[in-house]
Amino acid sequence: MDQIRKRLLDDACLLSGSSSAELYVTAGATIAYSSEEPAHPVDNMFDGRNGSGGTCWESARENATETLLIEFDRPQNISRLIFEAEERHLERTQEVRLEVSCDSGVSFRTLLVQEFVFSPRGATFQREDVRRDVKGLSHMRLVIVPNKSGSGRAKLTSLRLFT
Repeated sequence: MDQIRKRLLDDACLLSGSSSAELYVTAGATIAYSSEEPAHPVDNMFDGRNGSGGTCWESARENATETLLIEFDRPQNISRLIFEAEERHLERTQEVRLEVSCDSGVSFRTLLVQEFVFSPRGATFQREDVRRDVKGLSHMRLVIVPNKSGSGRAKLTSLRLFT
């Protein structure tokens, strides 16, 4: 597996047709993040261990909105996005807002907002497969609100992009 390039964000600071190929994010982008739990780094989202029981990224802060920013080396054309989240222990609703930029991160537009509703006695794992065409993508930002209802830390199991 390629070494992932990542950096800590400063505090101030998908689809029609069938997908052709998976985009290996770690080979062509830098991942910026607002926090990560050392035992569950952002690297885990891209390690191929997807699905229920897979590795995950987890924020270091409880009940804090977190941001992940993918800064592509070259503009990308994306047609599909798959992301997964799992919460086995807490009942809560986590919101993921996916925003895209085609102008080197100067402006972003919301591509989708997805809520994951978790319950230890019911749904503990959720997978979203979204088809949207985005041409010339320079940046992708995920804003995760872990505690829209309930409490907990932001978590994502995987993020996969397709051209």
